[in-house]
Amino acid sequence: MPYPNRIVGPLSPDGKSVITKWHGKTITLPANWHSSADPTKDKHAMHGLILADQSQDVATQNIPDGQSVTGVIHAGDFGGHWLSQTDLSFVIAITGPAVDCTIVAKNVGKDPEPMAIGWHPYFAVPSGDRKQALLHVPATKVAEINNYQDVFPTGDLMPVKGTKYDFTAPRGKALDDIFLDDNWSTLQRTDGAVDVTLADPASNYGVHILGLSPEIRTVQVYAPPTKQFTAIEEQFNFGDPFGKEWGSTNTGMVTLDPGKSVEWHVRLTLFQPGK
Repeated sequence: MPYPNRIVGPLSPDGKSVITKWHGKTITLPANWHSSADPTKDKHAMHGLILADQSQDVATQNIPDGQSVTGVIHAGDFGGHWLSQTDLSFVIAITGPAVDCTIVAKNVGKDPEPMAIGWHPYFAVPSGDRKQALLHVPATKVAEINNYQDVFPTGDLMPVKGTKYDFTAPRGKALDDIFLDDNWSTLQRTDGAVDVTLADPASNYGVHILGLSPEIRTVQVYAPPTKQFTAIEEQFNFGDPFGKEWGSTNTGMVTLDPGKSVEWHVRLTLFQPGK
């Protein structure tokens, strides 16, 4: 928060900040990321503004069939980088059937602000055999990018059918040697949820990643072939959501007026691929 994924824009003269605009207002963000091929090239902003923040008012409580933990980050204007004042409330609940993570962002300031929420969990392939692991992403389009070193969107959304990006098969498709660092959209929902699954048949293990909030519009997946994990990131927005490349496309940033809130809710449940 307040933006998952990348934001690209002109750099400040000292090269430490990225400059972008929202509704004509200038936003200055830390230039904290760069191309994987060339550290001096195309620095940009990445993964939001609470990476070093700790929750306050942390408390646990018993709930039916489990326990929950709550916390708050009084993010304010995110260190001078954002357009209003924000409070972030977190609830993580572990019960017999599931793990639920809920985040609420509330504009407690005096001005409208853009807001998007996401996460960046690495889901392990317990068997250590990534090639046979199955990924299911219920999406019909994927964002075109310039390359896998920058991962900057071009503004074009490509149909996944007939491409390596088609993971719509109900059981999923084997990861094999496919490299992924891509953003899927036009998400199909089951009982209101975006149901992404990662299955490891060799260890009879699978996990549903259920995006329950209607504002979740995209899924970023990062899966390097040499690693035994897949990062599955259900989020509100496309990459570079303020970028001119998107034209009039709704990039998923929610406008929070003063006093308004938005919720991000994702649930994890386990399953056995053979059943």
